[in-house]
This record gives sequence, structure tokens and C-alpha cells, in this order.
Amino acid sequence: MAARTGARPEPLVCWAVSFERYVYPPYAEPLIEAYDKAFESAYILLHPFVRVPEALSWRAAHQYPTDEQILSHGEKCRWAEVARPASIRNGAQMSQALLTTIGAIDPFLADPVARDALAAYLQANPVWMPTEGRFEPLLQADLLAPFAAAGFSEIVHVPEFPAEEPIERITLADLEQKRRKFPERGSLVAPDESFLLTVDWDSFFCLFYGPRSLIEATARQRNLEGFFAEPETEHLWFNWKMGCATCTVSPEGWAREPLQ
Repeated sequence: MAARTGARPEPLVCWAVSFERYVYPPYAEPLIEAYDKAFESAYILLHPFVRVPEALSWRAAHQYPTDEQILSHGEKCRWAEVARPASIRNGAQMSQALLTTIGAIDPFLADPVARDALAAYLQANPVWMPTEGRFEPLLQADLLAPFAAAGFSEIVHVPEFPAEEPIERITLADLEQKRRKFPERGSLVAPDESFLLTVDWDSFFCLFYGPRSLIEATARQRNLEGFFAEPETEHLWFNWKMGCATCTVSPEGWAREPLQ
């Protein structure tokens, strides 16, 4: 038998096998129980509304801005800023109004009054609602921040359907410098599996799983709007006791400060 030369070949089991489980968690179980309870905390990170110059508003353009326009000219607008003038009580009702707008919930759960109030506000102001089911362009830098803070130079992108699309490692530099298109959907996972962010196709929020200290630090530093999941909080959190799920007015308030 001839002597072997060169490095020992890598095992056939791909590293991606351990990451494919990090798709969006099932709807029917509490969020904190996802991924075999591997994470200390789950944070519901609300996707911001998009404030634009008047020239890009509904009144002037009648067309949703492109991602390039959002990144160049858009600013984050918090749910709290929209809710008060639109007479929407809290984060739960805002989520209900957004889901009613896109027809994503059953009629018996819909809130057409809140939907119409939200539409009237958006038509009268230079503000657009988020786009459902994707990582919002205005959050892209925020979503990369915890990876950089933890010392990672890359992320692992798990697509919505990893059986159909490849799981990829993407460098932060490529994303930050726009050499790679930012993933629209799926999950962004730390290489050591210590935290992740994931989004669902009909949602106006993403989930941030990981150590509570990391999530709190990121939310405070990046001024993110959202709240921590309670033990009972599920995917359809707007319907959890119809209003007990509240979004924060300021990052210092966390979930203790209701929107109204």
C-alpha cells in the first residue's frame, strides 16, 4: 500500500448539519422553548417604520421606496411614534393592525378599525410601514453589531428552507461594504451558536435569541425597540392576552413601560 501524503482529509459530515436546525421556531410552542431551550432569552425586535423625505412619501410618489432609497434617505420611525397619532393603544394592537393590512390573520382576529387608522396616518405623513417577512434594510447594521461585538468576523446564514438552499458563512466585511447582498430572510447565527436572529415570512419583527446581557447591551447601544419574551409568549404574541405584550417607548424602559 502506498504511503499517504498531505493533510488528513476532512470528515464527510458537513458543519452545516448542526446549523440547519436554526430555522424559525414552531408557532405552537412558547418562543423561549425553541431550539431545545438552548438560549437564555428571546427578544422580539420590532421592525421600524420608515421615515422618508416628502418626495418619497405616499402622497408624492405613490410607490414604496426601494431598498437603496431606504438606506440612503430613510430613517427609523418607532412604533410608539406612529401609534399615538394613529390612536393605536399598544404594541399588540399595532402588530394586529399591520397583520390585518396584509391579510395575514384570520378575520376573527383582524382589527380593521386599527388597520384603517394606520393607513390614514401613513397616507398623511412621510412614513411607510415595514415590509413583512424580511430583515429590514434600516436594521442591517444593527443586526451585524452583536457579531462584531462578540469578535466574530463572519455570520452563518441559514435560509428559510435549508434543504433547498445552501447554508453559508458570510464575512461581516462583505456585508458591511456591500460586496454581498444582505440576506433577506432566514436566520443569522453566530459561528459558535451562542446567539442568533431569525425572521418569519409574514412578520413585522425578528427574534433575537441569546444571553440576556448580550441582547440588553445590543438593544441599548443600538436603540432598538422591542421586548423580552415571557415564558408564555408565542409567535402570535399580539393575541397573548390581547395587549399584555407591550413594546417599549425607550430602550431604558424595556417591557415594563407600556406604549400607551
